[in-house]
Amino acid sequence: MLRLAADENFNNDLLRGMLRREPKLDVVRVQDVGLSGASDSVILEWTAIENRVLLTHDVSTITKFAYERIEAGLSIPGVFEVNLATPFAQIIDDLLLLAKASIEGEWNHMILYIPLR
Repeated sequence: MLRLAADENFNNDLLRGMLRREPKLDVVRVQDVGLSGASDSVILEWTAIENRVLLTHDVSTITKFAYERIEAGLSIPGVFEVNLATPFAQIIDDLLLLAKASIEGEWNHMILYIPLR
């Protein structure tokens, strides 16, 4: 199962829904590891060190910094950009499918937009 990290602004209702459906899900909120208010580049560095795919709604700045890391030859374990205009049930289904069906390293250097359909 993928190891996930939710950025500071990721919707907590989504996280609770995911954890209700999959209590063993390995997801950490960045604010719970002392990164509250940290820059996007610091968060991406931390996710690389911790080998966690980042969950975010921030399609403007996180994407920019993620591509800069990739171009610089630095690792990112992956970024899942989640569109909040999508029904929460579909987002939860998609994220849990990805978490359960993916293997470690499968999303390295990739940005994936959710919903999948």
